[in-house]
Formats: sequence, C-alpha cells, structure tokens
Amino acid sequence: MRRLDIATAKPYSVIGLGTWQFGSREWGYGSDYADGEAARIVARARELGVTVFDTAEVYGFGRSERILGAALRDSGGTDDVVVATKVFPVMPTAAIVQQRGVASAQRLGVRTIDLYQVHQPNPVVGDATTMRGMQALHDVGVIDEVGVSNYPLKRWQRAEGARGGQRILSNQVQFSLVSRGPMAEMLPWAQRTGHVVMAYSPLAQGLLSGRYGADHRPSGGVRATNAMFLPENMAAAAPLLDLLRDIGSAHDATPAQIALAWLVHFPNVVAIPGASSVAQVERNAAAADIVLTGSEHGALTAAAEAFHPTTGLSALPGLVRARR
Repeated sequence: MRRLDIATAKPYSVIGLGTWQFGSREWGYGSDYADGEAARIVARARELGVTVFDTAEVYGFGRSERILGAALRDSGGTDDVVVATKVFPVMPTAAIVQQRGVASAQRLGVRTIDLYQVHQPNPVVGDATTMRGMQALHDVGVIDEVGVSNYPLKRWQRAEGARGGQRILSNQVQFSLVSRGPMAEMLPWAQRTGHVVMAYSPLAQGLLSGRYGADHRPSGGVRATNAMFLPENMAAAAPLLDLLRDIGSAHDATPAQIALAWLVHFPNVVAIPGASSVAQVERNAAAADIVLTGSEHGALTAAAEAFHPTTGLSALPGLVRARR
C-alpha cells in the first residue's frame, strides 16, 4: 500500500476506509453488517496496509465510532493506524468542541484521536473559537492533527490562520471523476504546502463502479435520492463508464479500481471509499497499486469533463418521478 510523503506521526495510506455505513440505517446494510461484517472489513483492511480509518460522531449518532473503535481494538489496537473522526458543528464554540472531542475519544476507545476534523463550516460561528477548542484538545493530548471538511480553500486557509498558523493538515471534500472541484485551486495549494485532500465519495456513491446503468438503478438507501442515478444522467455517463471498463481491461481491474487509481494518481490525496464486504475492501486497497499512464489519466479526465449531469433544481422533477 502506497503512503503519503508527508511528515505525520503515523503514515497515511493513499486508500483509506470510510465508515459512514457502520451503524447508519440510511445505507440499508442492516444489523448483521454492523455486528459482524464491519469488523471483518476493518481487520482485512489493516492486513492490506490501509492505515486511515475515517468516521464521525454524526454517523449513526455515535454508533459508527463505537463499531470502528471496537473493530480496531479487536484487530490489533490503534498504535499503527490513523483514527479520524469529525465534530458536527451545530454550535462549535471552543467549549463545545472540547466536550465533543472527549466524547468521541471515549466512544472510539482511544486516548488520542489522530485526526479530528470540523465536519462542516459553520455559517455563524467563526473558526477562531472553533480552533481554540481544537488547540485545547491538542495541548492535552486528546487529538494529534487538526482537519476540516467541506471547507472552501480560502476558509481552510483562514482557519489555519485562526490557529496561529499551525497546520490544519487536511480538508475532507467530495472529490471524484465526476466531482473535480478540488483540482482547480485546492489540490495544487495542498501539494505546494504539504497539506492533504481527503476525498470522500470517491466513487460517487457507486456511480463509477460500473454496476449501474440507465436500466439498472439503485432502489433504496442514500443512492435512491442521488440525482446522479437518474436515467438521463446514467445514460450521459455511459462514455465515461465505458472508458473506465476499457482501461480496467488493460490493467486487469474493475471500473471502480480505475476510478480510485485516477484519484490517488494525484500527490497528497487520500481516497476514503466505504466497503460493504471484505471483497470490496480488497478491491479498493488493490487500486493503490495500479499505475495509470499519463495518457490514460488524461483520457479519463477529458471523458469526465464531457459528462454534464442534470443536478440541483433541474433534477427535482426526475427525482420525484423516480420515487413514484
């Protein structure tokens, strides 16, 4: 498993494991998954060299943290892995951030959270008070690195300034072939300055897996409300999906693996796909070893740029029809 070339207390693998689905009903995996398969996924991920395990206090209202923490303890402890979680910033004052950080550490069963992130920028509470809380947690050893999530680049930079210029290591943002916003300014800045872009939804909730098409769409859970899976968008995505399959054939890989390889081709990127099975985490981890040629990477980028899905308000009529 390749790792980032960045100075951190623990190494960051370029492929991590996202655990929103641990204990969260909205994914529809059921109690058998939470009570058994989740632990097997974590154990196998560790065997394959995955070091980054990401969760949040809001996932399953703390249940994801408990499941992940127990799985890590049962599979060897947390000394050699990056345990990352997020504070949900309803009112992220310094005191609340401190209280929530301690609560997350207790649910995870760790003395130190390796990466503690602000889940969303708060439109009312400024980052100065939030970062005072983060710094207090850091000073007493409850957290190691500080991160943010869903922050525009300028606010990420301002938040770092509010922390007295101390590093805010990472920004967890939506980043995939069909969500390429970070490529414009955020990723180049992170690469120049030694920061990390954590890519969530790196397979666009399964759109880039090649499993779905205009005549075969997700029927439930989170994906059922994702406009990307509207028939017209699936049809528009066909050229990109076909290219993923073609390049996958050249590398004996799946479309999903090629989509992940496209992401981690960029320096300073950690992709954090979820996994519904041990087999899926094995495929995800193997994507780190796929080396795309420059022409393959460029062709994928061009095909993605040619994909223009119907989203936002324009997608509402289609989503309403799909629920009937």
